[in-house]
Amino acid sequence: MDVCSQERKPLLSLAAALSNISAAIQPVNGSETITLKDALGRVLSAAIHSPINIPYDRNAAMDGYACAGKELNGQPVTLTLAGTSWAGRPFQDALQAGQCVRIFTGAVVPDGADTVIMQEQVQVDGETIQFPANLKPQQNVRAVGEDVGQGQALCAHPKKLTAVDLGLLASAGIADVPVKRQLKIAFFSTGDELAALGEPLAAGKLYDSNRYLLNGLLADPCHAVADGGVVADDPKQLEDTLRAAAEKHDVLITTGGASVGDADYVQEVLARCGQVHFWKIAIKPGKPLAFGKIGGCYFFGLPGNPAAVMATFQQLVAPALRQLSGAPAAHPLRLAATCTTALKKSPGRLEFQRGNLSQNADGELIVASAGNQGSHVLSSLSQANCFIVLPSECAGINPGERVIVEPFSTWL
Repeated sequence: MDVCSQERKPLLSLAAALSNISAAIQPVNGSETITLKDALGRVLSAAIHSPINIPYDRNAAMDGYACAGKELNGQPVTLTLAGTSWAGRPFQDALQAGQCVRIFTGAVVPDGADTVIMQEQVQVDGETIQFPANLKPQQNVRAVGEDVGQGQALCAHPKKLTAVDLGLLASAGIADVPVKRQLKIAFFSTGDELAALGEPLAAGKLYDSNRYLLNGLLADPCHAVADGGVVADDPKQLEDTLRAAAEKHDVLITTGGASVGDADYVQEVLARCGQVHFWKIAIKPGKPLAFGKIGGCYFFGLPGNPAAVMATFQQLVAPALRQLSGAPAAHPLRLAATCTTALKKSPGRLEFQRGNLSQNADGELIVASAGNQGSHVLSSLSQANCFIVLPSECAGINPGERVIVEPFSTWL
């Protein structure tokens, strides 16, 4: 058995921890109106309806010749060219009997026409256009409001806006959008052993990688992020820092100091200046995770090892931030794959091992270990593109067995 899973009190499962967090969190209040070009990735605070029909006019679906469908009676027919309808420069008159117009994709279909015949199907002789037999009338014309009707919803609330959403809103002439305000997030590293980049390393020191990892993980248009630097292993300094930061932010995140060592003060300080909702969960890496509140500010005390930071952030912090931002609930995409390497594991905790997911020549998903699974090892995390999710009861995987994988940064 995994010795780290053997505690006097059973460790909290990941599912129970997520449920605990979800029950404790309320989305932030407040919204703002921003320009469409700045709205990518933001969460709508109200639904947006189209002020116009899309398309606004009947228009051609392809280059060709517009005519009245009744002119096409199944027999060859010759029509007279009355003019041209360009995209942005419509033909101004109504078609008369026996006439057609040259038309280009997206151009307005003139009154009197309801059909566009593609240019490859006709023969042109000056202003005489010959149409063959058996042409289908009323084709290749886009109807007014075919995509979205005036007054219909373009984007529902809440929705995290994508690039496609921005295009859709622009097609309706929407220049400004109402969005939820950004989450105010501060993060810190803790530990006397941490050295700043650019400083020479002394014995017992290591460079602080976690703040750079967290800064990247928190990069999201919904977040206003502040790097709080490094806090020493001093309980009073840590308490003073957290209290001050909690007054200005919606979320605080620390790394390190959440374990059970003599210099690990996070859980103790959180209990003194706020509320501890839970501490320690049954996952690997990432057991020593604390969640609670300091006043109205939510607090996540992540482990100090970088692989554990990545795992706990993806599994617990990321969904909490989505909920806080008002975005719809999302779940990590998990897929079945064949494991091509042996994986070591002891029963006891749900485990997230680093893997490389790919497809073989037959298109089947395969995954291999990305290397050393030590929670302090960043190189294998850098080389990985997924987690291999191994249930708590799993006692190891042999090559050829099926496993569940979770690609990095893929949420539904």
